[in-house]
Amino acid sequence: MGTNGKTTGNQIKVVFRNEELAPVNRDKIISSRMKALDNESGALKELESLVGLDEVKKLVYEIYAFLTIRKLREEQGLYNSPHMFHMVFKGNPGTGKTTVARILGKLFKDMGILEKGHLIEVERADLVGEYIGHTASKTRDIIKKALGGVLFIDEAYSLVRGGEKDFGKECIDTLIKSLEDDRKQLIVILAGYNEEMDYFLSCNPGLPSRFPIKLDFPDYPINQLIEIADSMCNEQAYHLSQEARFLIRKLLNKEQEEGTDHFSNARYVRNMIEKAIRQQAIRIVTDPAVREVSKNMLMELRAQDFERE
Repeated sequence: MGTNGKTTGNQIKVVFRNEELAPVNRDKIISSRMKALDNESGALKELESLVGLDEVKKLVYEIYAFLTIRKLREEQGLYNSPHMFHMVFKGNPGTGKTTVARILGKLFKDMGILEKGHLIEVERADLVGEYIGHTASKTRDIIKKALGGVLFIDEAYSLVRGGEKDFGKECIDTLIKSLEDDRKQLIVILAGYNEEMDYFLSCNPGLPSRFPIKLDFPDYPINQLIEIADSMCNEQAYHLSQEARFLIRKLLNKEQEEGTDHFSNARYVRNMIEKAIRQQAIRIVTDPAVREVSKNMLMELRAQDFERE
């Protein structure tokens, strides 16, 4: 302890006060503490850069805090009970599930939980074979590739869509065995739509307890989808005109109101931007009035680029 009550080195200052403390917001505590910690992990900075996902970020921060305390306990010779980090991600397409899974892989590597932290993303066709015994072999091969990292199974509910005689059951049995045998080398994330994932977990009584962490990925509100559109444009050195931004808002509102229950969120926005970029190219190349192409002309996406079929 230095002068004026300040700490030196890596010591932690603990102050005891007798007066009653004013109630504080738990979220603010987590947020401020994590901002102090995120210098230790580039994964957290990457997470923070994502638009929205406030509840997802909060739970990831809690996981990070938990892992930090486990490291400190280990350094002090304290016992840490075994803990499973397998997860279930529920939500519509384009809500950031794969992106967050990739960030978690990096985070677990930073914290020493996983050796590599890489992401192996698969679906039913990658796991389920065509004859008895084939599925177990395919699943084990995928698991072997994922060791040291994260195995992300998208649309995991499709593994039970064929009933009792479907080979997907063989995949689940093989996977459950690996959850125990390889728990120090592998984290498995199951992902899919909300209702379908609830049904999937209810089909096998051994699954819910083996996936203790559950994250809900809600649809993005319109304002955040506009922010995502701006970000996607900026990444490719484009920008939206005011008229284009107004039209995008109108199209998104219409899609959310009239579309299906499985709105594709950021994926829908990305497809919209990529199509507009192609239409902008056609507009500029075919416009007989264009004599000289300026930098701004090459960068600007106009409303008409989003209106063309």
